[in-house]
Amino acid sequence: MTVSAAPVLSLRGVSMVFDGADGRHAALDDVSLDIDARDRVAIVGESGCGKTTLLRIMAGLQRPSAGEVRLAGAPVTRPEPQVCLVFQQYASTLLPWKRALDNVLFGLRLAGPEGWHLREAARALLARMGLAGAEQRYLWELSGGMQQRVVLARALIRRPRVLLLDEPFSAVDERTRGSLEDLLLTLHHEEACSIVLVSHGLEEVLHLSRRIVILAGQPARVDRVIERPSELTREALRAHLSVVRGGS
Repeated sequence: MTVSAAPVLSLRGVSMVFDGADGRHAALDDVSLDIDARDRVAIVGESGCGKTTLLRIMAGLQRPSAGEVRLAGAPVTRPEPQVCLVFQQYASTLLPWKRALDNVLFGLRLAGPEGWHLREAARALLARMGLAGAEQRYLWELSGGMQQRVVLARALIRRPRVLLLDEPFSAVDERTRGSLEDLLLTLHHEEACSIVLVSHGLEEVLHLSRRIVILAGQPARVDRVIERPSELTREALRAHLSVVRGGS
């Protein structure tokens, strides 16, 4: 008898209600989801359905109104160092008075031999992202796409158990996007982290995920989970999403 490993990150009955000037707004309702070790999960759905809110709850940045999140079996009640979230609004998370390399290393202990190894690892990571020679540039000297790669490097240098990505390649061109997707898959294999991706890019979703979770409804719920998305075409995935919007 084979015993399956416990999930790295698990959500049970997660709901989220916001209080606004026009009353209460329910964003998520009874969302349950498991993220396994070395998993690659894409979360898709219509704009405004609560995908980013769900990532923030996974990262411990927001407490759900109901339900629970567990990391390796322990309740998540605050931001977890083992869970890194790369925001869609990446520029707001960078420090403009620091250079690219210092932004990647920000918040890490850099004293002693371990600090030297971290600096070398950060330089190597930036080089793999096509930023060799840009380590000492300030943010105003970098394009939007280059800044986004700095943010991604800052998350990866921490070797998280779970990497949460909110539209991670929205500011890069198509050619750079493809190379970064391939790099992300390589690093995923080398570092053995799990990836949860929110994206509107269907090709990106199909390339990077092993499972696709479709959110639908108001408030949003898990409408369906697509296993083995590599067997889908972009048109087939679009058809799945069209059925969800149609209320099936």
